[in-house]
Amino acid sequence: MDDSRAEKRRRQTEMANELIASGALDDVFARIDAGEPVGGQDGLLNSLLKATLERGLNTELTEHLGYEAGDPDAASFPNSRNGYAAKTVATEIGDVALSVPRDRDGSFTPMLVRKGQRRLDGLDAMIVSLYAGGMTIRDIQHHLASTIGTDLSHETISKITEEVADEVAKWQTRDLEALYPVIYLDAIIVKIRDGGHVRNKAAHLAVGVDMEGVKHVLGIWIQQTEGAKFWAAVCAELRNRGVEDVLIVCCDGLTGFAEAVEATWPQATVQTCVVHLIRASMRFVGYGDRKAVAALLKPIYQASTEQAAADALDAFADSDLGRKYPSAVKTFRDAWERFIPFLAFPPELRRVIYTTNSIESLNDPSRDFRRVRLKGRWISWQQERSTTRRS
Repeated sequence: MDDSRAEKRRRQTEMANELIASGALDDVFARIDAGEPVGGQDGLLNSLLKATLERGLNTELTEHLGYEAGDPDAASFPNSRNGYAAKTVATEIGDVALSVPRDRDGSFTPMLVRKGQRRLDGLDAMIVSLYAGGMTIRDIQHHLASTIGTDLSHETISKITEEVADEVAKWQTRDLEALYPVIYLDAIIVKIRDGGHVRNKAAHLAVGVDMEGVKHVLGIWIQQTEGAKFWAAVCAELRNRGVEDVLIVCCDGLTGFAEAVEATWPQATVQTCVVHLIRASMRFVGYGDRKAVAALLKPIYQASTEQAAADALDAFADSDLGRKYPSAVKTFRDAWERFIPFLAFPPELRRVIYTTNSIESLNDPSRDFRRVRLKGRWISWQQERSTTRRS
């Protein structure tokens, strides 16, 4: 977890503790202890959300009119309050019946619950998340009705899910910066909804580090399997979208991958992911010897210079374990020219460029990359800002 996320959670925890210590929630806790239901149409959460939204709407109207409710000078203002209108909005905890304040001349436009809005933002996120997880529209209808008591039409749910495709298409073809000092290229296996079924497919990801050290997801391409030919098309697309040059491209040791990168950016340094290289070298090592082999490999990729790394590899090759597992030695020798570029950099930069693990971490539930911002709402799939963070 990055520092900003940890700091945000720390502040939220402090605020919650202060609220509890102040006694403001004593009445809420007492109602829970008395057996009042928390969820459901008549639950405590529903009433709390209703009270919060209505208070916010009344505050918005006060700011719009310029005076507080009950102000003795209200008559001197050109506009005034004009009662309430009933409105029901679907939410993640069920339908909430609201009393929306009105003004006399009809110029009040609330932002908390917009005119014509029938669903709160979080419900859309829930619908698309369920759809991405493989549920059909009919399944989602039944799930929402049976769990939170919200009955949405087939057309409404279908419209929400279809909007995602349009937004993703715009995001996938957006213009990119001309120069990225570092780009990571790697594929991870994700579950994709395909023709009514959920299948495992390779999501090819490109993550670029800009001149300020901020990481951006440049694109995501879905293919049945990972291949160098497809990666060549990905690099060409990035070039067509504006990426004119890259200093370092970090990728795995897939055959033909480096050549595909160099065909697009001839002056780029291609760095084989050291973590992938270690995994490949350990593939045929017996389980009982893995810890010892890993210890012998460490001086190679932690060497201060290329020569020191070569000496460490020779020492490993001459050891009993090196002779026992010649394939592990051969893996490093075959990838040597693509392995050594990061050794020319200081330790601070080595940590940035020696592995594509930053792509694999996108699949970490704590910062799920499969999200997109749709018309101000967070919806599950993919979005640059959901993974953007300082290197």
